[in-house]
Amino acid sequence: MGWYSVRCVFQLIDDNDDESPYEERITLWQAADFETAIELAEDEAAEYIDGTTWAYLGLAQCFYLGDDVSTILSGTEVYSLIRTSDLAPDDYLDTFFDTGNEYQRHVEDT
Repeated sequence: MGWYSVRCVFQLIDDNDDESPYEERITLWQAADFETAIELAEDEAAEYIDGTTWAYLGLAQCFYLGDDVSTILSGTEVYSLIRTSDLAPDDYLDTFFDTGNEYQRHVEDT
């Protein structure tokens, strides 16, 4: 049994709005393999949205953390996704991570 993180993507279904919020959740699972971790995460995703107006979009991406839970410490990498792009760094961040439409707050530099 190993530890896996699984990222699932959701959409808020709202007929009264032209723009719809999306949510990415990363959850941790102890499982025998990638397939089982994803199955567990998708089962939990169904429970997470039950009775809400959120929809699970069917995207689950899995990352293997290791077999030993004691290796999960402060600073442990829990998810990684690598993609290629011809965008410059600022354009890449604006396109994929900081579009201006995120529900987030900014932490001031100290």
